Amino acid sequence: MSPSPLIGRGELLDVLIRAVDGSATTSNFVVLTGPAGIGASSILRELERTVDTEVQRTGAVPWEAHVPFGLVTQLVPGTQADGSDPVEWGDRIADALPPDRPTLLLIDDAHDADADSLRALASAVRHHRAAGLAVVCIRKSLPEGNIEAHRVLDRAADLSLAVPAMTVSVVAELAALQGIILSPSSAAHLTRHTGGRPRHALALLNEVPRETWKGVRPDLPAPAFVEADVRATLALCTDEARRLVSAVAVLEDGRPLTTVCEVAGIDDPWPAVDLAEQFALVTVRRSSAATILEVPDLTVRAAVLSTMSRVERAQVHRAAAAAETDPADQLAHLVHASPLPDPLVSDRLATLAATRAGIGEWATAARLYLLSSRSTQEPHAREDRLVRAVDALIGAGDMRTASDYLAEIESLRETPTRNAVLGYLAILRGRPNEAEARLTRAWQLVRARHDPEVAAVICHRQVLHNLARCDGANLVLWADRAVELVGADHATAVEAQSIRGLGLAGTGRVAEALSSYRDLWGHASTGAVGQRVQMGAGWLHFATDEIDLARSELEAAAPTDFLGGSTRISLWAHGWLARTYFVTGEWDAALRLVGAGSDLADRSGAALIVPLLQWTATQIHALRGDWEAAATSAHRGDSGARDYEIMRVPAALGRAAIAEAQADYAGVLRALAPLTEQWAHADVSEPGFWAWPDVYANALIVEGRLEQADEFLIPHEARVRDRGHRSAHARLACARGRLHGAMGDLDSARASFEDALASLAPLPLTYDRTRINYAYGQTLRRAGKRREADAVVNAAREGYLALGATTYVRRCDRELKAGGVHAVLKNRAHDALTPQEDAVSGLVATGMTNREVAAELFLSVKTVQFHLTRVYSKMGIRSRAELAAARSTDATLTT
Repeated sequence: MSPSPLIGRGELLDVLIRAVDGSATTSNFVVLTGPAGIGASSILRELERTVDTEVQRTGAVPWEAHVPFGLVTQLVPGTQADGSDPVEWGDRIADALPPDRPTLLLIDDAHDADADSLRALASAVRHHRAAGLAVVCIRKSLPEGNIEAHRVLDRAADLSLAVPAMTVSVVAELAALQGIILSPSSAAHLTRHTGGRPRHALALLNEVPRETWKGVRPDLPAPAFVEADVRATLALCTDEARRLVSAVAVLEDGRPLTTVCEVAGIDDPWPAVDLAEQFALVTVRRSSAATILEVPDLTVRAAVLSTMSRVERAQVHRAAAAAETDPADQLAHLVHASPLPDPLVSDRLATLAATRAGIGEWATAARLYLLSSRSTQEPHAREDRLVRAVDALIGAGDMRTASDYLAEIESLRETPTRNAVLGYLAILRGRPNEAEARLTRAWQLVRARHDPEVAAVICHRQVLHNLARCDGANLVLWADRAVELVGADHATAVEAQSIRGLGLAGTGRVAEALSSYRDLWGHASTGAVGQRVQMGAGWLHFATDEIDLARSELEAAAPTDFLGGSTRISLWAHGWLARTYFVTGEWDAALRLVGAGSDLADRSGAALIVPLLQWTATQIHALRGDWEAAATSAHRGDSGARDYEIMRVPAALGRAAIAEAQADYAGVLRALAPLTEQWAHADVSEPGFWAWPDVYANALIVEGRLEQADEFLIPHEARVRDRGHRSAHARLACARGRLHGAMGDLDSARASFEDALASLAPLPLTYDRTRINYAYGQTLRRAGKRREADAVVNAAREGYLALGATTYVRRCDRELKAGGVHAVLKNRAHDALTPQEDAVSGLVATGMTNREVAAELFLSVKTVQFHLTRVYSKMGIRSRAELAAARSTDATLTT
């Protein structure tokens, strides 16, 4: 098998290269950690190939783990192990290094090294920082190797890095390099099965027949090397240990020890458990209620199952069916135990699936419906159960697997349920026109009076469709129809009502929306359906400035470990929780959440929610001046005119955030222009959901389009007054203050800014408060109130510094310098530049146009030209090029 291509590891390799390059001036100890097969050795090979330095590579072996200084004697040949002091050994290592160039020592399998050698290497680095020594160790995750080696590595590391598992997209790329094109769900399935480990994935891509990958979630075997290792290890086990391992593998997910013992027929489990754990055939974890046994990973499970005959597996499945307490697990084991379809079991599966779907456990419902469909012989019943299985997959958020059934579903006879499912899938894939056509056809076909439950399902899909269209009026209409058809307590109606409040708020009926969620908790306060209610309530509370409440609700809705909880709902919670973290200033937490949400979206295939996630990342990266990361996030979250409105809005806001951070206010206006069109005049302009009107108004003002800014602000201000929305009022008051300042009315400007800050006082909106202080300070400085401006801009600077918003920290510094309050004026030559002239000339020297400088410093273009003329006169120059050269010379002399 060819070595794994180093794909998807570029960022990690870059970090390693930077750490090793630093060894030219300071020694460094780096530890790289990951499970077996994760590709750490390939990364070291690429590092060795890339760097231009002296490289020595060695590896540890377990049988030498207790030989004192056994590893370092390989690195310093000819040296006798006549000492036991790690510091002395560290000195020997340093003395043996080439004197004229840095050295890189690469240690494979450091978890198997003797602890004395690792201490000596650490001492060589610690006591010889100027020697240019870089030590890079790779180790397997615990429990591999000896504990003492892990402890030394943890303490010695200057830099610890985890080798990440491959993502679904990277696995798909890896397969393509082998000439295999995987469907999204097959790539996700292979990623999950192998744990994202390159060695395991490559092995299966080469060993499994290629037609296997055309199926939906095929039963994947273990790689040959894993199966061989497991067979050899099982041969060393006792009979009871083998039975225990087989039982854990058949039970699949982690199960209590009592259940495993019942299935395996073991009375005294500890000897078997200890042996199986020692051989890494099972893992043991302790919950608050029980000891849980599970397989280490899915390839080990597949290897164990391959050692069992069909008869043995069937016997264990029957024992498992008797031991399990959950009816869903009992029925699943009965299906696997029987070689032939059992109509009675199939019907029981379908009935239980409907019950689980009724309480929102969509993942469980999907599994049961699929099992029922496969074991059903009557064609129409089989088709109906397959359609319902795909519907449940979408409800659970597994769009990738659902999409793989698309062709089969489309080939079935046309029914209202079939069209509703296809419409549902189109919504989550972000295809509004297809969804509209599918759902319209489903409604035409359904006989609502005779089949109200199917009609209610179609209504629920229309609710989701109109949520994505940002059409609150129609959302409420369809939600109410669902309730009329099946009653408020029906699961489908509860799901529709969990979103209905957002539609009410989108049409300005905020008090009614809040009341609806309070009422809804009586129908669904826990479990999977409760997840939907928490997400909707959290989204609404975020939009209505109840930030702390929104945070708690969205944090509760974000995990996917509900009973059958939905990835789709979790993704919405991730998106709005990231916005909550953003406005409260917890930007690192927001970025982590966006990363987790993006991985979840990638695995599930939910394109609809990606722009919302990436908007937050784009804005943070832009404010922090990381333009490459901002551009990447904006690209990931981009959308077009044919996409859903709920995708287009955050995509536009992300582009506007980059433009504003770059002081490109014409770019801000271009990015937000679609939001001024008729389709966005209702829900998209409703206060609280999308904070864009103040950004647009501010750009108009900076661009000098003051009358347009006034005309734009008036209707938005009227709506905010009508709604009584505090943060939206503060943002618009800030824009109004900017406008008053630009028109020369300082008293009105000051009143607007103070009003804005007072509105935010009771709210934890750190970013908005800092933004208003910055605009306020700029306006005061422009009006000549430099000392007053200095205090306000300093407050803004402190806020931006705490957020890590380096783009605006630098702007605040320029504002403070331009204000000149702390400039040394005494004995200044008459031809020296004023602080304002210095700020203007500094920006012009970077290549900015007069208009760009004016936007950056909140001045008129004429004022910039006036200052520039005086700069030319004082410096005795005549062009921008001469100015840039002069400023560059001054900077060199200063340093």
